[in-house]
This record gives sequence, structure tokens and C-alpha cells, in this order.
Amino acid sequence: MVKIGIPLKYHHLDDGRCILYLGERTRRTIQLAGGFVIPIVQVQDVDYYDTKFNEYKELSELEKKSIDNYLDMVDGVLFPGGHKITPFDVYLLRRCIERDIPTLGICLGMQLMSCYNEYFEVYRNESDINHYQDSDFGFAHKVLIKKDSTLYKILGKEELMVNSFHNYHVSIDNQYIVTANSEDGYIEGIELPNKKFHMGIQWHPEISYEFDEDSKKIINYFIEVCKK
Repeated sequence: MVKIGIPLKYHHLDDGRCILYLGERTRRTIQLAGGFVIPIVQVQDVDYYDTKFNEYKELSELEKKSIDNYLDMVDGVLFPGGHKITPFDVYLLRRCIERDIPTLGICLGMQLMSCYNEYFEVYRNESDINHYQDSDFGFAHKVLIKKDSTLYKILGKEELMVNSFHNYHVSIDNQYIVTANSEDGYIEGIELPNKKFHMGIQWHPEISYEFDEDSKKIINYFIEVCKK
């Protein structure tokens, strides 16, 4: 069974305790697609929710080795959505790139990819198009796909409707190429050339996997690449 590593995300419970978690929709979708989920646990002795990015100490060699130990166990890595990026996420992504491990970034995961090698900055959406829908069902807006992209190869179409759950968007100025944009011009898809599979998308195929064929195609393609 193909093993998919997923870094845990960070949140506060109502009583103030900080937790690391894996979203149920993400877990179920990977398992429905034939994957075996391996949670990748943060390695530094800090409160990942409250610590600011510039307050983290540099990763020690032992902490870096711990991350590589996780990557030794997986066939691919999925960076899920969330609300915060940490140096742990940045280093994990960098090692995925260096080791050419198939990687899929969703929502915040795509935003991590777009800025991992520079100062991370996002911009509030200012558009008449809805980028944060109220329900998990249905779609929010159209995405336009470039034909010379892996995303087009997977879907075989230049337009599709997607769900949307983000208040911010990114610019891009690194080695990634933009492969999809929303109707109002925001970046919705990026890829890293010359890798087995390295794709970021702003929408959530894991949420619509069970009722949308395009979402199934994206997740299933990722799983199949990880098997090779």
C-alpha cells in the first residue's frame, strides 16, 4: 500500500490547550484513494500554535534527521490546508524537493510552496468572486488551466469549477510555474518542473473527492505517481 506522509497542523482547544491534528476529510480521502496515512509530527520543543515564525530556533541536526526519518518511510507527501506556516513546514518541503518525493500542496500547502524560499507573504482577497464558500458541497468559482501543465494532463480541460475556502492569495517569484488562475486572476495552481510530481492547488479536492470526478482525478493521479 502506498504510504502518504501528512504533516500535522496546529490549533487551540476551547480550554486553551494546543493540539496537533490531521483533518478527517484529508485522512478519509487518502484512504479511499488507496493510500496509507503516516502522520508527520513536528520535531521542535515549542508551542507550534503561539510561537511566531521569527521566534523559532534553527532546526538542529537531530531535528533535521528526524524529518528525514519520516521521509524515509513515505512514498509521497501531502501538505494540507491550515492557518499557519512554520520553519518545520519549510524544511520539510525543501527536503521533499531535494529528494524528489511526489508532493501535493492544498490551499495553505500551495501557499507554502509559492513562498518557501523567501519571505512568506499573502494578500487579502479583494474580488467580487466568492473565495470562501459557506458549505463543503458545491463550488465557488471557475479556474482557468494552462494547457502545458500536469494539471491539464490530469484533467484534460482548460476550465473547471472548484470549491474555495481561503481569504488570502499569493504572488509568485521563484522556480515554480503558475498553471492555473481564478477568473479574477488569483493564482490557483503551481507546479515545479522536472520533478516526478510537485503540484500546489488553492482549492480542496479532498473535500469534494466523493462527489466530483475532477477532484478524484487529481487525488488518484497523485496516489498513482507515489506508487511508482
